[in-house]
Amino acid sequence: MEETIPVVDMAKICEQEECKRLREACERWGCFRVINHSIPATLMGEMKEVVAALLDLPMEIKKRNTEVIPGSGYMAPSAANPFYEALGLYDLASSQTMLNFCQQLDASPHQRQIMEAYGRAIHGLAVKVGQKMAESLGVVVADFEDWPCQFRINKYNFTPEAVGFTGVQIHTDSSFLTILQDDENVGGLEVMNTSGSFVPIPPFPGTLLVNLGDIAHVWSNGKFCNLIHRVQCKEATIRFSIATFMLAPRNRNVEAPEELVDLDHPRLYQPFIYEDYRKLRVSKKMVTGEALELLRLA
Repeated sequence: MEETIPVVDMAKICEQEECKRLREACERWGCFRVINHSIPATLMGEMKEVVAALLDLPMEIKKRNTEVIPGSGYMAPSAANPFYEALGLYDLASSQTMLNFCQQLDASPHQRQIMEAYGRAIHGLAVKVGQKMAESLGVVVADFEDWPCQFRINKYNFTPEAVGFTGVQIHTDSSFLTILQDDENVGGLEVMNTSGSFVPIPPFPGTLLVNLGDIAHVWSNGKFCNLIHRVQCKEATIRFSIATFMLAPRNRNVEAPEELVDLDHPRLYQPFIYEDYRKLRVSKKMVTGEALELLRLA
């Protein structure tokens, strides 16, 4: 029987059983699908159209999308990821940042309106999911509202020669959580299960996928799993996805809340600033979470 990742119903998330299902998904898999997330299907469809249009722009325009922090701007195809390119926006909830992004890419007023509406909706969902994850561990006071979110829109140019190869290398996300609107027609995403095997995640229109990253593992004091995943080329076609990364506390240390630390569960990682950790991953070329071992206390 083929393994499938857990599904969490946001319409029932305040119920004890659904909250338990959420915690189990975070601890065992580090990912789950969300249904009844309240983001309209029409908005998701319009956002995909905007993504396709922006990533079809000439290279000289896409290169205007510069970094605010490493990896937050335009990412051209590279030796490591030759079939992949992306545009990025740091701090999704900032109206000024959104304006700058739209001006860099000559986005139309209509495109900007769609991105702003999508940004508000997806940021609100990220905050709600983060709060429910915290509550599942017994952390009642956890404010994720001000945690910056990075927005990345992705395009995979899969050619016949690419079939069977990796579209994006094996990695964990450095963030707390990622909300992914996957391509509803083209598969390719694969996640690692507890036995170390990769499990394909087929498209599921209308749903969103939540992946947990390195910061979730640190913040939960090792309870939550940081998901190892990759994208494989299954067919010669173009594949789009839209990722929103809730990163980490703004201008504060990343560390486990006091409720999750005691004599039986000592603090596992030294407190650190997220941007420093992101630079550490890049400088050490450690992209599957192993950089956390350099910060381990116990």
